[in-house]
Amino acid sequence: MAHLHLDLARSAAQTELAGHLAALRQEFSLPAGFPPEVLAEAERAAAATADRLPASDRTDLPLLTIDPPGSTDLDQAVHIRRGTEDTEDTEGAAGAAGSAGHPGPHDGFTVHYAIADVPAFIAPGGALDAETLRRGQTIYLPDGRVPLHPEVISEDTGSLLPGVDRGAYLWTFRLDADGAVVSTGLERARVRSREQLTYEQAQQRIDRGEGGNGGETSATLSLLREVGLLRAAQEIRRGGASLRLPEQEVTATDRGYEVLSAPPLAVEDWNAQISLMTGIAAAEIMLCGRIGILRTMPPADADSEATFRARTRALGHPWPESQPYGEYLRGLDTADPRQLAVMHAATSLFRGAGYTAFDGDTPEVTVQAAIAAPYAHTTAPLRRLVDRFVLVTCLALVQGQPVPEGVRALLPALPEAMRESGLTASRASNAALELVEAASLSGMEGHEFPAVVISAPSPEQAEKARTEGRLPWGEVQVGQPPVLARYEGFAEAGSQIRVELITTDLATRTVLFRVAGQQPPPEPVD
Repeated sequence: MAHLHLDLARSAAQTELAGHLAALRQEFSLPAGFPPEVLAEAERAAAATADRLPASDRTDLPLLTIDPPGSTDLDQAVHIRRGTEDTEDTEGAAGAAGSAGHPGPHDGFTVHYAIADVPAFIAPGGALDAETLRRGQTIYLPDGRVPLHPEVISEDTGSLLPGVDRGAYLWTFRLDADGAVVSTGLERARVRSREQLTYEQAQQRIDRGEGGNGGETSATLSLLREVGLLRAAQEIRRGGASLRLPEQEVTATDRGYEVLSAPPLAVEDWNAQISLMTGIAAAEIMLCGRIGILRTMPPADADSEATFRARTRALGHPWPESQPYGEYLRGLDTADPRQLAVMHAATSLFRGAGYTAFDGDTPEVTVQAAIAAPYAHTTAPLRRLVDRFVLVTCLALVQGQPVPEGVRALLPALPEAMRESGLTASRASNAALELVEAASLSGMEGHEFPAVVISAPSPEQAEKARTEGRLPWGEVQVGQPPVLARYEGFAEAGSQIRVELITTDLATRTVLFRVAGQQPPPEPVD
């Protein structure tokens, strides 16, 4: 993993960075803390909920969690075993079957997926309910998070920490040998996670064939790869797709800040497939019940698709007409500069996602195009508001009960609340990344860096730049430090070049490179 370490005490630019990071909270109107009445309600709810865990006891399941390092707000825990024979009641599948036949008792797989029982802590109409509606989601920044819920819930009594009993919404999926869902169950249950792993720890164990070192979680780790790959194949058959871009993340350590950049690990995709499967099941349940809220995205229009196909041809890796785009994207090797540029270009096909609430009539658009199925956010209720409402709605429908009025009444307000909080979270996190990138390069103006051209200026952009007396702009991925930034000059998309750092500005959060050896046009003479 490429990384850049910053010690804030080393330079004026890095000291300035700390001040700018702190100022982001005011710039984006992020709440500084929770009101006293919200904290008091959360404390009471945490104390009461700890004594009133669900009656159904599934602490026999050796669940484990897989999250980024340092995570304490643990929303999901998973258990997988081979075979589908069980004495559990899977009544209430609500149309979630994904295959015409049912596997035999020793065929296929059983997946248990426990989701934090956040609804147990929220009194409808209370101060905590109102505050979470205002916040929408947890926002992660280098100098600390802005949580959706008070820490007594999000990082303690509501979190699926290892070795302690917790309430959960427990999904049970029966899969056939091809990974298709044949039945779905949902209940509130008492669970106990056995182990907390990071993605790197899980990947290392799976790669070494060690599973859980022979412990209770060994079956889950051993089967996660198998089930994840089967579900990915199901995704391709549906016509779905996943973007696998190297992520840039800013983290704080005891030594300062780091920018991390690396391609996602395979286990992240396998784990995400379990979450996607759950979101698809939740959407199907709500559509059958004619009430709920979906995560929707329209398919790419013909012009966007044609433009992307042209880009793939120009980059020397054409997208065959007969190949589903999900299969095409999964076949890209982002270690190759041209294929990395193709993957970046594919973001143009993933636009327009939003939330659609409905009560009575089924919405006109029900599909999330990238997933190629109806889909709902339901697996991260500690960090995202809408998931709590989806869980409560699904459980009521599965049990044949009316959806609680407090949930039903707020459904129409959720799409706008999630849109606003999503915009705020995206802008704040992008601003933080831009700040750290600018600080990391401050004082290095005039230095050259190896880079890959992600997007090059079009002929129209080049002509416009010429008439304005400047070089055209594009985007490059610098290797070290791992910075995605604007450049000026002429270069071919997907090519490996050297760029010179021209300017850095923390106040405007901008960085500008120029293709090495190229100069802007001379200033016109009056």
